[in-house]
Amino acid sequence: MIERIAHFCVERRKLVVGLLLACTLVLSWFALHIQVRTVFEDMLPSKHEYVKTHEKFKDTFGGSNIVTIMLEVDKGDIFQQSVLGKVRDLTLGLREVSAVNQFQITSLASKKLKEVHASTSGIESVPVMWPDVPQTADKMAELKAAVLRNPLVYGPYVSKDLQATLITVDFIDQKVDYATVFKEINALIAKVDDGSVKIRVVGDPILFGWVNHYLPETLHLVFYALGVTLAMLFVLLRTWRGVLLPLLAGLVSAIWALGICQILGINFEPLVIVVAMLITSRAVSHSVQIVNRFDDELETQAKVDGPELSRIAARVALADLFRPGMLGVIADAACMAVVALSPIPMLQKLTVLSVVWVSTLTVSAVILTPVLLSWIRKPRGFAHPLNLQPVLRKVLDFAVGITLSRARYAVLGVSLLVVVGAGIYALNLKIGDANPGSPILWPHAKYNQDSKAINSRFEGVDRMFVVIGEDGKAGVVKSNEVLQSMDRFQRFMEVQPEIGGSVSIADVIPQINASLHEGNPHYLEMSDNAAVNGSLMAMLESVSEPGDMDRFVDKASANGAVTLMFRDRQGETIRTAVARIKEFIAANPLKEGHWQLAGGAVGVMAAINEIILSSQIEAIALALLVLAVLCTIVYRSTIAGMLFMVPVIISNMLTFAFMVWKGIGMNINTVPVAALGIGLGVDYAFYIADRVKEEIAIGSTPERAISQALHSAGMGVIVTASVLILSTLLWWVSSLRFQAEMGLLMAIWLSVSAMSALFVMPSLIYVTRPKFIFGDPAKPAEAKAAQPQLA
Repeated sequence: MIERIAHFCVERRKLVVGLLLACTLVLSWFALHIQVRTVFEDMLPSKHEYVKTHEKFKDTFGGSNIVTIMLEVDKGDIFQQSVLGKVRDLTLGLREVSAVNQFQITSLASKKLKEVHASTSGIESVPVMWPDVPQTADKMAELKAAVLRNPLVYGPYVSKDLQATLITVDFIDQKVDYATVFKEINALIAKVDDGSVKIRVVGDPILFGWVNHYLPETLHLVFYALGVTLAMLFVLLRTWRGVLLPLLAGLVSAIWALGICQILGINFEPLVIVVAMLITSRAVSHSVQIVNRFDDELETQAKVDGPELSRIAARVALADLFRPGMLGVIADAACMAVVALSPIPMLQKLTVLSVVWVSTLTVSAVILTPVLLSWIRKPRGFAHPLNLQPVLRKVLDFAVGITLSRARYAVLGVSLLVVVGAGIYALNLKIGDANPGSPILWPHAKYNQDSKAINSRFEGVDRMFVVIGEDGKAGVVKSNEVLQSMDRFQRFMEVQPEIGGSVSIADVIPQINASLHEGNPHYLEMSDNAAVNGSLMAMLESVSEPGDMDRFVDKASANGAVTLMFRDRQGETIRTAVARIKEFIAANPLKEGHWQLAGGAVGVMAAINEIILSSQIEAIALALLVLAVLCTIVYRSTIAGMLFMVPVIISNMLTFAFMVWKGIGMNINTVPVAALGIGLGVDYAFYIADRVKEEIAIGSTPERAISQALHSAGMGVIVTASVLILSTLLWWVSSLRFQAEMGLLMAIWLSVSAMSALFVMPSLIYVTRPKFIFGDPAKPAEAKAAQPQLA
């Protein structure tokens, strides 16, 4: 069947190329219109308990797209007209930012920060600084005094040293566009920034805005990597076909993938450019293997020349490499498809994009490259005189020498020890972010520096809210049991060092109680009497304006929130907090109402981490199983499935160990790269093993078969690996830490995969002599014995 496919593609090459060209032109139009953006909803595992809580209460207690702006002074305090004027201008200006939630803008200049006190006319609730900045020294002193005696302002919104103040603003998840919000907030800050104060800004819209900000640099790196790839292919292969055909294979696969995904309505995430480059490298790799096999065939067809030689060599290359090429493509696609089992829409969409992209390699590399090779008119010519092939053959000679000598046992032994050691070390791989700040950006990046500065002065920029109450039962939060539980819960959680503080309605009621007793600090606590606490809440509600109570309780007081402020989003921090929350809930059952976990940015992150933690081991195991099944089916041998898992296990264990060493966590961004790496680790081994099988089939000895395989398919491995390793290492200069680390990760994967294919796999094949490669040695003897004997 493979021979018939090869014969049809080469003999009907005009038809094949015409059809591929027509499809490529049509898909080009769609590819040019694909959207490059991050969609917040795609990151949420919508069926997870925490996300359900977040979605239910985010409009009341605050979503996960909160932006925090800090203004700080070097000398004196913030109680200056010039500083507070900037706070007011920013607060008013934020109302005009796209997708802003008008009821979730909080600062000294907003109406939401209020002081409650008693007067002859009753309880009063007045904004601490609204609508104007104090114009006299006396008024400024009154404002300062009001801030200092209000624990909901002094600490949460004004730093303890009085040198910084915060503005927080939330955005509507369904409408937020990170690139737009990033530009508008930075433009707003630029209007008021005259250098007299430092203005720092953090939050997911800002973080992903930085990702979009570096998109031009990322595209430049893509072109630089492409230039390095083409230059090295030209030097090493010495032919224009060795440069242009792999380039064309990568381009066609990209056009087909982006076009199909645009038709399916899938957007392109800026961060997955690394995955896209990884898949494109597979196109280059498969295409180079075919070009290299084509060049090998030119040497065996000594009596033929010209166009006929190209046609024969192209047909042989397509027929011989169709199976390992298709198996490599299918393995990559199948291993990546495992990620689709995750309930996170972003990973599901990325899986579709990756599977489609990988699948297009069957057209762009496995079929199109040999078909175009059949048109070469002068196949024996070279584009330049520099020949590095002898140097590369020395490496291959060394690999042959290792495999055919007793050193092969040392290679297998050392490989086993390395895998076991790396596997044990890889058990320390962290789920979620492994370091403070965002792992997407470098520690010295402005965003991470701003985050560090804000966390050092305030309770924490990242929030999680935990809800207590019961739907349909108005006033549950006013009960003494619920209020006391809130208070105990806050004290319990604040023991964790990474939680800088917390806030709930249980913090507000003592302020009212003290106000009713002329500010006597003795009454700065909740009453033991449920009726008194209910009355205090009723007084607060009576003097509150719409939206004032939103961050504490819902409109019917059926549900209340305790908001926890986190100083970092590290996976261990979040897991510890969730464990402590569950511990408290289990130890403090409620007669009325119940607890609901967990909303806000940290609540959503906790849900994502739990999904990854619960599914990652299963996903890796399933991907390995899929790979084993595919190899078993293609080679009709269970031994084949086991044999080809060896290079995968080696490359993955070493890569995971590297992630532990460099502090790279397994998160929503690194999971796709890890899944694709499983298929990446075996591609080179397919070509080596299949060439050995091919040589054995034509009667070569095992020694000659391994030598021929390493000098033929091995040359393709060395060329593609060296080219792609160098081009991916260019990503280390990226301003996005994630891209730099993933580029380094890809280089390590390619290096280990190439070394495994050149040294470990041939040694393993030579030692084990599997039947699916060498055949059954008993069959020739049985056939000979069955022949009639002459008298």
